[in-house]
Amino acid sequence: MSSTALQFSDDQAEAFDRMADALRGVGIDLDAGLLTPRSEDTPQRVLAVIGKAGSGKTMLLAHLYQSLQDAGGEVVSGDYEGRRRKDRRTLAILAPTNKAASVLRGRGVPATTIHRILYTPVYDPEYEKIAEWLAGNGDRPTVEGLTDVALDRAFAYYQVNKSIPGALASAGLKGSDFIKGWKRREEPLDVGLVDEASMLDARQFEDLQEIFPTLLIFGDPAQLAPVNQSGQMVFDGLDDSRKLILHRIHRQTQDNPILDLAHALADPEIGFEAFENMVAEIAARDDRVVMAERVESDLMARSPVLVWRNATRVRLITAFRAAYGAPDDDLLPGEPLICDGIELPLKHRKKRIDLEARGLIKGAQVIYLGSGARGGFARLHVLGAEEPQVSVASIIKIELPDQEEPFIPQAASMGAAFLHGAAVTIHKAQGSQWENVQVFAPDLFAAARMGRVEAGQPLWKRLAYVAITRAEHRLFWVVRNRLAKPTMPLSVDDLTVVRAPLTLTSAHDE
Repeated sequence: MSSTALQFSDDQAEAFDRMADALRGVGIDLDAGLLTPRSEDTPQRVLAVIGKAGSGKTMLLAHLYQSLQDAGGEVVSGDYEGRRRKDRRTLAILAPTNKAASVLRGRGVPATTIHRILYTPVYDPEYEKIAEWLAGNGDRPTVEGLTDVALDRAFAYYQVNKSIPGALASAGLKGSDFIKGWKRREEPLDVGLVDEASMLDARQFEDLQEIFPTLLIFGDPAQLAPVNQSGQMVFDGLDDSRKLILHRIHRQTQDNPILDLAHALADPEIGFEAFENMVAEIAARDDRVVMAERVESDLMARSPVLVWRNATRVRLITAFRAAYGAPDDDLLPGEPLICDGIELPLKHRKKRIDLEARGLIKGAQVIYLGSGARGGFARLHVLGAEEPQVSVASIIKIELPDQEEPFIPQAASMGAAFLHGAAVTIHKAQGSQWENVQVFAPDLFAAARMGRVEAGQPLWKRLAYVAITRAEHRLFWVVRNRLAKPTMPLSVDDLTVVRAPLTLTSAHDE
């Protein structure tokens, strides 16, 4: 066993050593810090690190990333990829959603989304010279229209942030100046680390295996499987020799009442009422857990209420909009939205790729900033995206109780579709975390009364586990179907605007 035993628990050290052995077999020696060129006939290797919340999966992923980088591996970020070199060994850190990727970035791990790796940007040749120079693959260029001062700003930015688009933006360029489109990746990469693997569906897993000869995935078996996979997660199909199991590490989760509640759900003897009593007991002595008599509308503006039933979601959204005095025929700046997909015909596949690459994938959380300069366009802030400000042709749908058709306050003929995001289902919340999370307990009680079972466990327990573990610092267990009045108007002042929004044209404008 390597020196990682000094840093990790026994099961973490064993998992790290197993992954290090797999990497050594493809020419990456983490202990010696030596890399050899990747062989074109490298066999496919997939390992899964599996553990519940608090077992140290993220710490292990972060340590593995740092070890790979220290050995000389280069990170492929998805925003730019230089000329291929046979002697280069690369790695990519991926998550299924922008929010999940941003959680990793907040911990110092340069993660991007799976979509940003499946599709690569096509740079204008003139500005590609700058990208090659910043990445260390070329000489300092002379570019018409850019001063030496602007290039110096770009260089200084890249030394700190390692983002080509960010560096070019600091030089005064817009994304539409230097990125001309997106194309499906044609050649494989090298090593892929994938967080939140419980969210992967079979098609995404196949795509990742085509791209990465060496794939290391990290997942929580207690979460909810993708809706279309009958309770199965992609790592369930791996043989036991490729599964590295982590157990709960008490020294890391002690004094964390939220994780204590999540792990208590594993007790087969505990029912819903006993669990809710446990929530009340912890709330009485620790303010990080709150037994809430009502939903807080102030919190809904940035972290949605988590529910099970769609009807509950719609009712809470309607109450939220009424509480803020939102007009029937328009949106207020600051209202949260959820991307519900891209509504474009197949002939506009290029535009679909463009929108998805910018972060507007299904389930992406955005904040409405206001209407765009053209009819049907909306200015949005994409939460968790590295370039969050966009203006995009939008179809925004507000669902209403007891009505089959949603109200549509504004709509382009085609583009990105959005639902309101003040409340979301627990399924859609997977992969995300918020500082404060409100869980609508009456919905979980309804699931408990129905007696439904998923993958051998009561459904209400799986729902509760996922919902609880979305909270980073404070959990509100809401026990009444009530909504508190807001204490302040909606605002967008908390959203950082680094530059003018990037405009994404609709398909019919091309």
